[in-house]
Amino acid sequence: MTTHDLTALPRPADLPAPSYTDLPATEAQARRRRWVRVGLSGLAGAVTVTLLNETVRRLVPHAPRIEIIGERALSQSLETLDVTPPRGAALYRWTLLGDLLSNSIYFGLVALGKPQGAWKRGSALGLAAGVGAVVLPGPLGLGKQPGARAPFTPLLTAAWYLAGGLAAVAMARKLDSDSRS
Repeated sequence: MTTHDLTALPRPADLPAPSYTDLPATEAQARRRRWVRVGLSGLAGAVTVTLLNETVRRLVPHAPRIEIIGERALSQSLETLDVTPPRGAALYRWTLLGDLLSNSIYFGLVALGKPQGAWKRGSALGLAAGVGAVVLPGPLGLGKQPGARAPFTPLLTAAWYLAGGLAAVAMARKLDSDSRS
């Protein structure tokens, strides 16, 4: 090799700077991003349901009282385990925390699977949860929602959960678009 051949090679300073955003993510990073997407999407759905319930129940007569059903479920579950359930404000806080956690896990399912099916998954999950919240409390021994008036209260209950499913989809889509930019 001659000296002339070596000088024709580009110097490192002349090469373009590497773009780290163009590098493929490691499998662990991709997995971590996926679980963050699942968690944040689920949390968006859960917060939506909770905010709707907590806001509207203070303003509208015969609004859904899903927190009451949750308090009954938590109390009965703890009593079954021979644990004395909390009372009053403590029971309410534990119920809200349990609702947020369980609904986050549930609505996080929206972010699993192909992005093209997210709207269908979110709608189906929301409607399934809404119908379940209307139909299951009686057979589960949790009683009826206080002050419920058909069809207003059951329709709003189903609407809250549908809104939660759609909020989870919106968050998943937002996170998808952010990761591509």
